[in-house]
This record gives sequence, C-alpha cells and structure tokens, in this order.
Amino acid sequence: MLEILQLPILQDNYIYLIHDSESGETAAVDPGLAQPVLDVLSQKNWQLNYIFNTHHHWDHIDGNLELKHKTGCKIIAGQGDSHRIPGIDSGVNDGDTLSLGKHPISIMATPGHTLHHIVYYFPEEQRLFCGDTLFVMGCGRLFEGSAEQMWQSLQKLKALPPATQIYCTHEYTQNNGKFALTVEPDNMPLQQKMRAVNQLRTNNQPTVPSTIEEELATNPFFRENSRSLQTIIGMINKPPVQVFAEIRRLKDNF
Repeated sequence: MLEILQLPILQDNYIYLIHDSESGETAAVDPGLAQPVLDVLSQKNWQLNYIFNTHHHWDHIDGNLELKHKTGCKIIAGQGDSHRIPGIDSGVNDGDTLSLGKHPISIMATPGHTLHHIVYYFPEEQRLFCGDTLFVMGCGRLFEGSAEQMWQSLQKLKALPPATQIYCTHEYTQNNGKFALTVEPDNMPLQQKMRAVNQLRTNNQPTVPSTIEEELATNPFFRENSRSLQTIIGMINKPPVQVFAEIRRLKDNF
C-alpha cells in the first residue's frame, strides 16, 4: 500500500513523499527544500531511498543535494536534464519503468514547460506525479517547448484512466479556474468545481489531487475540442493544436 504525503512549501509548491509500507521504501517528488522532507522522515521514522525530479527548475530541485548527503538517497530525473539537475544517479527516458517496492512506475516524457520534463505514473494505483506539465484546470507555461510539444504531452495524459489521481506541484487551481470560466462560462461542471475550490481555499485547504475525469470536464487545456470554447475564443473548426495554442496565449495574458 502506498501512503502519499503532501508537503506545502515556498509560496505555492508541493513536495510529495510516497511511502511503500510493505518494502519500507520512500521517494520524494520534486523537493524544492530539504528540511520539510527531513522533518517528516524523522517523525515517521522513514528512510528516503529516492528523489524523483520532474524537471530542472530550482523550486523542484533545490533540496536534492542536502537530502542526498543526509540520507544517501538516489536521484532520478530525465536523461536530458543530466547537465542541469544536481546529483543525478539515474537518467530516465520515455517508456522506462522503475519501481517503489513492488509498485511499478512508468516514465512518460512530457516536453512543453521544459524540453526534458518527465512525469511518474503508478499504473496499478492510477496515480500521476506530473510536476508542472498538468495543473488542476491548467497546464505549465511554455518556457522551453512549443505549443505542439505541450499539446502532444497533454494528449498522453488525457488518455490515462479517468480515475487517475493527479498530483501536480503547485497550488494554482483558484486562478486557473477563474481563467477557465472566461473561456467556457457556461460549463456547469466547471462552475461546480470552482464553488468547491473557493470553499477549500477559504479554509486554506489544498485543491490537489484532482482526477483525469475532472480535468476532462473542467480544464480548458483538455477541452480544445469544445465547440462553446472554440466559439468564445474565435477558433471554430481550427486544428486542435492551434486552439490549444490560443488558449495558452490567452492564459499567459490573463
């Protein structure tokens, strides 16, 4: 059985600790700071075995070396980021598989936010650790990749089982939802979701995880084929990737 702990850090980041109770193995996903991880390891009497990095941005990797020094853990990240993520022990590529205890993990390359962004998918548990590729009702900015690359990456994630839980690494949901309502104001599931999100944030509660099913109904970056969305942004019958690119442009200027 996997236990997942969500550690809020910095202004709006999340670190995830994934613990397999059977093997005792533990992984930290995108530790932007070391101390919060060390504190939980101490409280739980867990040993950190792995760091799973999704991409090279500082707020996802700055805890790497201190954690490696203090725990002896191994750092896993995309092979293409080997020159810009400190302390990598194993570089992985699209289609590679790992395991945490007996739990298999599929590596998926998701370029767009960065060129070498990867995500970690636990197929048996249907849990996705997606870094900054996919957010609740949003997606990452295109800092290095193209709209075409990000669109293709999101197609991979859209195809995952609807019940898949999405563990993204930022609490951007409320602002993402406000934007989503500007491009699809009549979307009833979106309206309902935002009511729930606003209540959670009023109580300082996280809005993550979401599910693929929820995102298909509410996330504009999963809804480029929506006729009502296309109408509002003036992109009726345009190729899906062009619709996606326009949604991303509008969000960048929101």
